[in-house]
Amino acid sequence: MATADILEGLAQGDRRMLARAITLVESSNPDHRRQAADLLDQLPVPQQNGIRLGLSGTPGVGKSTFIESFGMHLLSRGHRVAVLAVDPSSGRTGGSILGDKTRMDLLS
Repeated sequence: MATADILEGLAQGDRRMLARAITLVESSNPDHRRQAADLLDQLPVPQQNGIRLGLSGTPGVGKSTFIESFGMHLLSRGHRVAVLAVDPSSGRTGGSILGDKTRMDLLS
């Protein structure tokens, strides 16, 4: 897929293009790494700053529940929300991105 197509999809909020971009950036395939570098070089400068929030805690403390509740609150106020969940200690996913997606049914 062409870098221009991915950039256009990202600008339109296409989740499939976001998934493709993440795959390219994470990949160790040399062709993917070249395209990822090209993609990152061509990303436009954001017009406004986004808010980034990091959460950590022991298993079962309610991180995913909080993220979903807070995310739904922000959506109800007209904001856009993206969740990048990584659990490096997860035996199920081995630390993959979006490993907790199944716990956040309303946001996913």
